Amino acid sequence: MGIAAAPETPAAAVEDVRKAERIDRIVGTVQRQGALAVLIVVVVIAFLAFPNFRSFDNTATILVAAAPPMLIALGMTFVILTGGIDLSVGSLYVLGGVLAAWASQYGFAAAFAVPLLVCAAIGLLNGALIAYTGMAPFIVTLAALLGARGLMRAISDEGSTTYLVKNEAFLRFGNGSFLGLGYQVWLAAVLVVLGTVLLARTRFGHSVYAVGGSADAAALMGVPVRRIRIGVYVMSGLLAGLAGTINAAKLGSGVTVLGTGMELDAIAAVVIGGTLLTGGAGTIAGTVSGVLLLGVIQNLINQVGNINSNWQQVISGAFLALVVVAQTYLVKLRRVN
Repeated sequence: MGIAAAPETPAAAVEDVRKAERIDRIVGTVQRQGALAVLIVVVVIAFLAFPNFRSFDNTATILVAAAPPMLIALGMTFVILTGGIDLSVGSLYVLGGVLAAWASQYGFAAAFAVPLLVCAAIGLLNGALIAYTGMAPFIVTLAALLGARGLMRAISDEGSTTYLVKNEAFLRFGNGSFLGLGYQVWLAAVLVVLGTVLLARTRFGHSVYAVGGSADAAALMGVPVRRIRIGVYVMSGLLAGLAGTINAAKLGSGVTVLGTGMELDAIAAVVIGGTLLTGGAGTIAGTVSGVLLLGVIQNLINQVGNINSNWQQVISGAFLALVVVAQTYLVKLRRVN
């Protein structure tokens, strides 16, 4: 007969538990803050290698360009945290811009209200279909992508009519600045702070995490799963429309050829920022890091000058693939421990 292994002592068991907790904390930190760490490294390298990168004007340019993607990615974060996806945001972005430019003839308030109401209504329709019919978010929002793009083309006569912004206050909002930064940057910053508080400090935010973790378990705990799902899609549509609105104010027109692929950029930024595609884990801060990382990469491509800007898509795709692989490994590591 073999000799039985000696039972583990209480001290050894406690040490094993502590070791597992340390590994879990480290893995969780890497998952949440990995994009920030990469962003810092890239910024330091760019600061040392490109003198033009160091200027305040260049920083302002990066932030202004990042404001619309930041708003779209903010809404996308809430959607993905529930385990969903929203492919309609690129079309809602361009639709919002066209509607804002058209409505600007009726005043500053109309230039904001019309696109926000229409895009929020499309988000409401997306959320209701997903929540009440059980249809896959991919299919529902893909249909909304096509529908919103078609609506934009109908409004703009198949894209042949470009509406010009006719309200001076709206134009000043798009091109004005405060402390050297465009108004749209400050607007995005305020909404990011509000989104962070909403997600981390309110019952709605806690419910978003619960639905993403397990919708069935959340329902058993009394979480209004349908209302939460509808809410995040309304938020996503609203923010996509707002992003298009501030872009129209900046450009002075409702450009009809924008928005293609923006939904993929938003998803990439959110996932690069540490939010799990399966839902239930992620932060707004991580999304901000993801958006800024992609923005800095685009800026560096422009700094080099002789590299085609399409390489940003290649780099974004590579980052996304690496992050998804890393997230999968980290999740497995946390489960083991």
